[in-house]
Amino acid sequence: MRLAGKGLNPEARPVSFSFDGRHMMGLEGEPLAAALLANGVHLVGRSFKYHRPRGVLTAGSEEPNALVTIGRGGQQDPNVRATRQELYEGLEARSQNRWPSLERDLLAVNDLAAPFLGAGFYYKTFMWPAGFWEKLYEPVIRRAAGLGALSGEADADTCEKAYAFCDVLVIGSGPAGLMAALQAGRAGADVILCEEDSQMGGRLLAEREEVGGKPGHLWAAEAVAELRAMENVRLMPRTAVTGAYDQGTYGALERVSHHLPRSASPEGSLLPRECFWRIAAKHAVLAAGAIERPVAFRNNDRPGIMMAGAVRTYLNRWGVAPGERVTVFGNNDQAHRTARDLAAAGVHVAAVIDSRHDGPENGDWPVIRGAQVCDAAGRRRLESITLRSVRGEERIQTDCLAMSGGWNPSVHLTCHLNARPVWRRELAAFVPAEGAVPGMVTAGACNGAFSTAACLREGAAAAGQVLEALGRHSPAADLLEAEDDPYRITPLWAVPGRGRAWLDFQNDVTVKDVKQAAAENFRSVEHMKRYTTQGMATDQGKISNVSALAVLADATGRTIPETGTTTFRPPFVPVALGAMGAGATEAGFKPQRFLTSHRESEARGAEQLEAGLWYRAAWFPKAGETHWRQSCDREAAMVRSAVGICDVSTLGKIDIQGPDAGRLLDFVYTNTFSTLKQGRVRYGLMLREDGFVMDDGTTARLGDTHYVMTTTTAAAGEVMAHLEFASQVLRPEWDVRFASVTEHWAQFAVAGPKSRELLSALLEQELGSESWPFMACGEVSVLGVNGRLFRISFSGELAYEIAVPARYGESLYRELLKRAEALGGGAYGMEALNVLRIEKGLITHAEINGTVTAHDLGLQGMMSQKKPFIGKAMAAREGLVAEDRMRLVGLKPAGAAQEITAGAHLFTPGDPVERAADQGYVTSACFSPALGHPIGLGFLKEGPERIGETVRLVDHMRGADTLCEVVPPVFFDPEGGRARG
Repeated sequence: MRLAGKGLNPEARPVSFSFDGRHMMGLEGEPLAAALLANGVHLVGRSFKYHRPRGVLTAGSEEPNALVTIGRGGQQDPNVRATRQELYEGLEARSQNRWPSLERDLLAVNDLAAPFLGAGFYYKTFMWPAGFWEKLYEPVIRRAAGLGALSGEADADTCEKAYAFCDVLVIGSGPAGLMAALQAGRAGADVILCEEDSQMGGRLLAEREEVGGKPGHLWAAEAVAELRAMENVRLMPRTAVTGAYDQGTYGALERVSHHLPRSASPEGSLLPRECFWRIAAKHAVLAAGAIERPVAFRNNDRPGIMMAGAVRTYLNRWGVAPGERVTVFGNNDQAHRTARDLAAAGVHVAAVIDSRHDGPENGDWPVIRGAQVCDAAGRRRLESITLRSVRGEERIQTDCLAMSGGWNPSVHLTCHLNARPVWRRELAAFVPAEGAVPGMVTAGACNGAFSTAACLREGAAAAGQVLEALGRHSPAADLLEAEDDPYRITPLWAVPGRGRAWLDFQNDVTVKDVKQAAAENFRSVEHMKRYTTQGMATDQGKISNVSALAVLADATGRTIPETGTTTFRPPFVPVALGAMGAGATEAGFKPQRFLTSHRESEARGAEQLEAGLWYRAAWFPKAGETHWRQSCDREAAMVRSAVGICDVSTLGKIDIQGPDAGRLLDFVYTNTFSTLKQGRVRYGLMLREDGFVMDDGTTARLGDTHYVMTTTTAAAGEVMAHLEFASQVLRPEWDVRFASVTEHWAQFAVAGPKSRELLSALLEQELGSESWPFMACGEVSVLGVNGRLFRISFSGELAYEIAVPARYGESLYRELLKRAEALGGGAYGMEALNVLRIEKGLITHAEINGTVTAHDLGLQGMMSQKKPFIGKAMAAREGLVAEDRMRLVGLKPAGAAQEITAGAHLFTPGDPVERAADQGYVTSACFSPALGHPIGLGFLKEGPERIGETVRLVDHMRGADTLCEVVPPVFFDPEGGRARG
């Protein structure tokens, strides 16, 4: 079926490939669909629900039928469109959704059961008996779901992500896109031109027409060459813009190596499979073209029935004839181009069937006007069609039917920010609404301009519009002579008759299904879509949506504009999760972040604990210690009696500066920070907008307009985003800037009665209670290195935190440990740190779990009544300040020491252990070396009023069931004298 000397690249290198194990020959670079048609293969897949035979329908990314699986094992890639997969030597493709073979698919029995499988049968069938859902229905549905399948092996390919910035993003490289890019590039603007095809030129590559007196594809090649020579223009073929987002950001998927042979081993491939781009553009020109739509008639899904424009593409661009005896059926003038091009290539045109009575005549082939195709015959390959006219019905022998129901402008990207397209009656199509996407201008066929000359004009005008917005001079456009025929169409959505007429080929949705949805009162287009699954496949209804809503409009007695459209959402083409999450695999998925103290901790045999992405020392075992508790108890006792060193660098550190820095802190914290004196630190509590606690931490004032906020490790990113929202959205007029400096500083806690002695010798300055009081801070010199010192304590002991630039962290840690060990102390880890803070009743994210309020924590006194702050109004809701809420308390065993476990639930003794009787839960628990028994923190209904009572602790998972006494949450040194020194 390959036509000698035809196509745009007849000298392409022959390559071998296989389809379902059958070896064939094709031309390098042509789409797999073209190669299959050239080899006489028309049956390429099975439909989703009925498993009907399906063939190639289109020539673009809208293809609903020709989905195949490429490769095997870790490189297996399902649901690849054969119309977009370029041929290379050794390509292995397999059909999908069939068993045991494509020709003999046993699941085609579903087609016989079609009367029972119509629209909505899922919802009506799988509701009863109720017990069947989990045991029968769900397993069967899950096994049947999907088309292609993954191999189950780890993905052997890699993907990348990248970012780009430009003045003008041009989407589409047809005549409108090329003209827009040329104008913007000549004006000196930074231009990115994206084209999802492998070659730029759009429909000019598929049509036999001239631009400026030369073949259109040659003009396109010259335009691309000029653009490629411009340093300010980036050409991105094989790149589909998938979505439009806020502030001029666009997502784009680049197929980097889909067209290249894939190595048998992952190490052998240097190129990624795909790259997902985030493109920030000041302005954009959408020149995405239009998509041809089919006409619904009985059996219009037979292999061999194709879109008329696709037939021209395979013929003119790839030199492949989809059939030997081709019939054309359409309702617009452009359908006649297919017959013209076929005849010029020597392919027999059986007839042109024009549903209009005033369609153009032609003496070179039969033209039957005022007729409609009403049926097709031939299961695995089209054999004949039946047409209906005033003369009755007659049959035409044909092996290919090229149909055209008109063109739908590609409005998808213009709808991604919730705009709705506008109906144009003369085009029988929707076009983009003006200003649908800020900064985007539409041009060409996607804007309803269907002639080449009109596309050139609109492309130049769109470039002029964006250049004016950029403040650049637009050069005079060189508008060349080109085809400028008017677009004439008489709508024909579906041919009346018995039998199933297909609208959505991929989801097996028929005209009858849409009418049934309307009859069952699913009259909204969105309801109809979900009831029938129309347009919900991977093509997002590109070829079926408009026809389906036209049928719905007719069934409900409304106009098409009154019926409306469904919501187009990103992505425009399917995007693999591996591309969107590029880099998030192995260490990229779970990166390891090491502290500056990591190597020294490892050398001392520390057991590491994952805290977020950080690795922190959990405990430091000594000789003879066989259990972590032994190490933990020793370290906690060491801090209480001598001095301990702990790396606390993972705590979030946010540098905040500006005249309004204090105002911002007052706004995000419940307590006041603008009155904080320089050289002092204050503890703060932060609420979400709903009034619940988000985070706690300390903030130090280092200068008049300079603060450093410390957050918990877990909430560092969340708090940073919270500050960005508050400053950009809620208080954009305030003059304040902030940056995360967590990784810039290595910070160490020096805690214990001998901490002042250690640091005084290290810093060679007075650190007495008067010169450096509790909650003081300031600049210090650490062995000649500028650092910071904070007198704060999360252990209940006399303690400091010393910070130096991260590059000095490792050496400072070694020096601190050497001096601590000389004083009878040493390193302590996260487990001992937790014991120390639980003994002091200090909260962490175990307690701030997203469901507690300041009132629950007993910190309502920190909520200022003199200023507004985020969450203040919502925190005052009656339900959030009720006395019977679960509130923070301490717990210790009643009687003999028994285990207290985090996660256990609390009950009143004598009550049944069931949810209705639940009184609270334990958030943190440990064995306290200082007290000699287990202790815990938790939340208990009316907690503070129940101090002294006994509650029952139950933990079924760990087998704990014990009685506990309710006590105040501060177990050790409740007066705080040790910390204040």
